[in-house]
Amino acid sequence: RKRLKPLRTVVAWRGRAEWDQVMVGLYCGDSRLQQDALDRVSAWKSRYGPKMPLAVDSTAELIRCKVLDSTGRLKSHELILSYGLALVRFVNLITERKQKMVSIPLRQLAREVDIPVWVVDLRHELTHGKLPRLALCRKGCDVVLEWLRKMYWNRQLGNNLCEEDEDEEEEQEEVEANADLDGDAWE
Repeated sequence: RKRLKPLRTVVAWRGRAEWDQVMVGLYCGDSRLQQDALDRVSAWKSRYGPKMPLAVDSTAELIRCKVLDSTGRLKSHELILSYGLALVRFVNLITERKQKMVSIPLRQLAREVDIPVWVVDLRHELTHGKLPRLALCRKGCDVVLEWLRKMYWNRQLGNNLCEEDEDEEEEQEEVEANADLDGDAWE
């Protein structure tokens, strides 16, 4: 019998270390390191084109808004438009994949993927209504970045570089308590 070679997947990043470094850079809070990570994501996009994972693209756009915001060079309405476009694209792209042949309300899709409904309402205001306040756009950006960190980046890293939040700590305590119970059952 012939042994089949495992299929290789071609990706835009050099390896796991580069991937991890970019994730840490994006979420570190230091605008210089974030800009370096954004430059790396731009290089990935030039290599990978439309195959770039939506979560990576959305994270980069939202972080780019935060970096621009931190410079103090943009006026309030320019920042609202920048954050707004990134938030609208995030909601549209993430929920688009859940759409079937029948149109499903965005609020329902958001609930299914655990996106706060108020973020969908913010997207609706940005798209169809009066522009919201900058503070609300900033908060929306922070919430979506946290969602992306938990739902995408942490899963890619296997949680090895990220701090555990309270829910994860409680889950870990439950797992350990159940492990103790299982141990007692064997004795």
